[in-house]
Amino acid sequence: MEERLQKFTHQERLARKEREEERKQQERFQKIQQKVEHQLNTISRQDPHGSRLLKKKMKAVKSLEHRFEREREDMTEFPDSEEAILVGFGENTAIPAGKTVLDFTLPALYAGEASQGQPPLAENLRLYVRGGEHVCVIGRNGAGKTTFLRQVAGELLGRQDIRAAYMPQDYGETVDQSQTPVEFLAKSWEKEELTRVKTYLGSMKYTPEEQEHTIQELSGGQKAKLFFLKMILDGANVLVLDEPTRNFSPLSGPVIRGILEEFPGCILSVSHDRKYIGQVCDTVYQLEPQGLVPLENPWRETAR
Repeated sequence: MEERLQKFTHQERLARKEREEERKQQERFQKIQQKVEHQLNTISRQDPHGSRLLKKKMKAVKSLEHRFEREREDMTEFPDSEEAILVGFGENTAIPAGKTVLDFTLPALYAGEASQGQPPLAENLRLYVRGGEHVCVIGRNGAGKTTFLRQVAGELLGRQDIRAAYMPQDYGETVDQSQTPVEFLAKSWEKEELTRVKTYLGSMKYTPEEQEHTIQELSGGQKAKLFFLKMILDGANVLVLDEPTRNFSPLSGPVIRGILEEFPGCILSVSHDRKYIGQVCDTVYQLEPQGLVPLENPWRETAR
């Protein structure tokens, strides 16, 4: 990932430099153009020779303008930020196919405390996951999907044999939103670590000012990218994701789905996004009152 980021940073720096040079070039060009136009408008009719010279000069100015337009087409493109970041999910996140990631049994799922006497949302739940499975739990609103996934996350986050990360639907559930993005990502206050984190944030198009904003001030899309970057930097190989694509733009969505599809680790998720389910998930369960019901992925082919 470091090598990829260096290439990204170099390409972005080059693109910015070329655009700054182009801006200065345009300023100089406009001054010349305005000067020639002014001279053409004020030259005396008794000086036809001078008028012809200025018209030739204006023709040269127009030719220069066309040259600048051709050069603009050949300028270095800004690199795509999502591809630059999320390519960081590397081979080190793979999980052996035979490894049991989760064998979770829950007699009853409640919305709140069971002692309150309310009926359970679902009963007799069992989820068994091995290796690099990509699992999605679907169901009607209010079925208890988020509640169930939260309990699954609780089972996984403390494990020492895997590196689990949890991205909740409500980002404030696991994050102090008074922190800045730098504070959220940095593992220490050493200069080298802070520089590394700021470089990664820059690759996601965070401006220096936005890096100093609190997480609460960020848009939903920026918060989602922050969670993904945290999972990458931590080397997570088990991702517990609650509606992972809901805050990404239509342009970012396909990139996110493609990267998660290729993720060699394990994904346990809840989603309503049919494109995500069809492209990323190979195992689908419907959460019903009687438990988790396995389904054939109804959107697998349409997502291709």
